[in-house]
Amino acid sequence: MNRKIYRKTAKAHGVSVKEVKEGMQAAINEAYKKPNFHANQINCKGETPTPSEFISHATQRSLLVKMSNSGK
Repeated sequence: MNRKIYRKTAKAHGVSVKEVKEGMQAAINEAYKKPNFHANQINCKGETPTPSEFISHATQRSLLVKMSNSGK
């Protein structure tokens, strides 16, 4: 799943998958300099999540929100 996201993002912006991952990691690192409540909800192996960990969390969170909204 993550590979597909990286490839589509890279293609849409005319960059390499490596550049997408590096850009995402730079943004995550910046956000974690002063993490908020939501940032601290992401499970990660290190001090900051990898792009893959971030995407996995965002995907799971999105599915939970979608499921809770479908019951209304």
